[in-house]
Amino acid sequence: MMSFHVLVELSLKTRIALLFCLLFAAPVSVLAAVPVVVVNAPALTLAQAQALMLAHSRDLLMAQRNVEAAQAGELTAAARPNPQISLNTTSINPRNFGAGGVSDKRMDTVLRIDQTIERGDKRDLRIKTAQALSTASLADLADTQRQQLISLYNAFYDLAYAQDKIKLTADAANLAQIGQQKAELRLAAGDIAASDVARIRVDTLRAQNDAEQAAADVSNARVALAYLLGWEGRADSLSVAPDWLPPVATDTRVDFAQIISQRADVRAAQARLEAARQYKELVRAQRTRDISVGLQAEHYPGQTDNTVGLGISFPLLLGNNYTGDIRAAEVAVSAAEDSSAKTQALAMGELQRAQATLNSSQARLARYQKDLLPSARRAMDAAEFGFAHGAISAVDLLDARRTWRAIQLEALTAQSDFARAQMSWNTLTAQTQTGTGL
Repeated sequence: MMSFHVLVELSLKTRIALLFCLLFAAPVSVLAAVPVVVVNAPALTLAQAQALMLAHSRDLLMAQRNVEAAQAGELTAAARPNPQISLNTTSINPRNFGAGGVSDKRMDTVLRIDQTIERGDKRDLRIKTAQALSTASLADLADTQRQQLISLYNAFYDLAYAQDKIKLTADAANLAQIGQQKAELRLAAGDIAASDVARIRVDTLRAQNDAEQAAADVSNARVALAYLLGWEGRADSLSVAPDWLPPVATDTRVDFAQIISQRADVRAAQARLEAARQYKELVRAQRTRDISVGLQAEHYPGQTDNTVGLGISFPLLLGNNYTGDIRAAEVAVSAAEDSSAKTQALAMGELQRAQATLNSSQARLARYQKDLLPSARRAMDAAEFGFAHGAISAVDLLDARRTWRAIQLEALTAQSDFARAQMSWNTLTAQTQTGTGL
């Protein structure tokens, strides 16, 4: 442990750098729980970016608000009807109002309390409907987290790709500039045609344009990632430190049916189907008449004792027997069944596409790293050597350079595609707990 006195003796710049090193060495769970404030932050790892996204994602916050609203709906559904109290004065004769205080006036005063008694298990059905909707909102939160993680992986590796692309295009532009200088020296010595030098100059300008475009791509990728992290104000200085995955074959033989049954979006659709079924029964229960029971006390001046009374009321289903409401609830159940089946079909298709993408991207990256990159490099080196010694033309040199640049960018694209496919597959096939996972 560094003592306090040593920390005081360090320069301000050194202390700030040390603070950031300690911060980004913290576990991911800590980063997710505590808002991270970074000035001139070092490059983010994927774990740090994931922790920041989980802590600051606006989409996750909105999904959490939906969960809270659904939980409030459970409280509402469990509430019982409130009693009603009324105070009525009748039998008032304006011509013979009577003398004395208010209690001696010639008028009939009635104090009444009415309480509605629900029948047909309406309260229980309301509670079950609200609970199913609350379960659906929790599953929606988990599904939003899954989608946000996949978006994060894509944005993270987009920026990583753009950063590496800057290096490749800058190296290519520098190599093209050196080649142009050599060509101009040969032109001055009369060893090359002016048309060949012009072609090389055009290729050099193209390489410089590619480098400038790569810088613009980095800016766009930073903005996209910064939004997911809640770091819009720091997008200009945002950078990532990717841990590029090796093209190791992944066993994609999984039980699709089991994975789909545990997916959050499928669970949400099934919970909404259950809510629709419970609501249909609730609507049908409206045909079971609720009873309103009343108790009243009556006072009239001149009588020795006050009187009490009881009353009961219930609706007559003469104008509306809820046929339309029941039919609408039945249609809602059918729609929820269709939505659940559609969600499962989409989940199956997404898994199959992710499986195919992972397998193909792994094979493609392996080919680039084992064969295409070494072969293209050897061809480019041979072309540079041959042109420097007058053995090949400028056209052949430019063709070798373009091939080398293209192969490098394609290999980088394959690396980025494989990383995204691997992380997406891991996320889609994660085994999680209901309501808390992906």
